[in-house]
Amino acid sequence: MSVAFGTQSPGRRALKWFGLAAIVLSIAACGRYAYERREQWRSDLESRCMASGAVQMSRYVQRTNAINGPGTCGMDYPLRVAAQARGQVSYDRPQTLACQMIPTVDRWIDNVVQPAAQRWFGAAVVEVKAGSYSCRGIRGGRSGRMSEHSFGNALDVFAFVLNSGHTVVVRQHWRGETAESGFLREIFVRACDHFTTVLGPGSDAFHYDHFHLDLARHDPRWTRRVCRPRPETVQMLQPSSPTGGFGWGFGRQGSFVR
Repeated sequence: MSVAFGTQSPGRRALKWFGLAAIVLSIAACGRYAYERREQWRSDLESRCMASGAVQMSRYVQRTNAINGPGTCGMDYPLRVAAQARGQVSYDRPQTLACQMIPTVDRWIDNVVQPAAQRWFGAAVVEVKAGSYSCRGIRGGRSGRMSEHSFGNALDVFAFVLNSGHTVVVRQHWRGETAESGFLREIFVRACDHFTTVLGPGSDAFHYDHFHLDLARHDPRWTRRVCRPRPETVQMLQPSSPTGGFGWGFGRQGSFVR
């Protein structure tokens, strides 16, 4: 069957319109990204932190080039962090973080993680297996509300390595009644005193194997915190000796739990 010159089959017409639609959507997306801007409070927070001297450049913390995009992703003053707590606790790989996260993680390690490690194991944490900057939505991908990871304002913690050589893994040790689970629950609950968002196993399907820690602004006054599972629902344990083991203890709200 012959086709008259200048006419197109339905299939070719469909492909033509599909191609035009793709071009239009691409142009629209480029235009949208061109006008997207990060929220001003993020830049303000970074600038104040850098100006305060709270973070000093060293062989463990180094400045890198500003990250701008795609979209709103990025940081004005990204920092490449090889270790926290004055170099005493290294990362399994360097992390890219915004300035304000670094002293907050330091305080959590100094005031919560290390004392808990001494109580539960008679040891010190020397390495954290973690993840940080990633331009993505809170559910992965690029759609929906952007994750705090997109701005270097979050840290995912998967495991802790002790100077004894023992490794405490969130995915493996959160459940149960062991020294490892007692340690993890203690540092999780007390992380809520340092970060504005703390998510862990039981919060949703995405955090079954790690702690998510961030400094998101949940309200204009910075008073609201999101901690899931809620601290009062976390079953707390009490170490019976610095070599491990557990006993009876008090929950966060004073309820007697095991």
